[in-house]
Amino acid sequence: MPAELNVEAQWQGGWRFDALTGTGHTVVMDAAVEDEGTEAGARPMELLLVGIAGCTAMDVVSILKTMRQEVRSYRVKVTGRRRDDHPKVFTHILIEHFVQGDVSEDRLARAVELSNQKYCSAQAMMRGVAEIETRYEIERP
Repeated sequence: MPAELNVEAQWQGGWRFDALTGTGHTVVMDAAVEDEGTEAGARPMELLLVGIAGCTAMDVVSILKTMRQEVRSYRVKVTGRRRDDHPKVFTHILIEHFVQGDVSEDRLARAVELSNQKYCSAQAMMRGVAEIETRYEIERP
């Protein structure tokens, strides 16, 4: 049976919601001040990008470790562009991977490709909605 995940969001007043995940973690969501929010938490659409970042980051680091690549530092930046009209879905998502360490460019490219095409469920969910562009860079000291 496939894994089931759950989240419950409790309204705190205004536009703030505290979401409790099934694993016991709390995520605060709110709107921008110009939208009558208080900036107390992340925007829900930002959290979709957080999910993509976390999903692909875990994949890439895991794959590079399996390939015996020495990763000293890794970060991923995800930028999303949305439609102007409702529903304001993402139309373009840029995923940028930055790795420091003794890492082969070919192996990094393969790790990113495997995450994009096979392992990252968050990207797979967005693939039919938004164009997903990926870049990577090995940062040398």
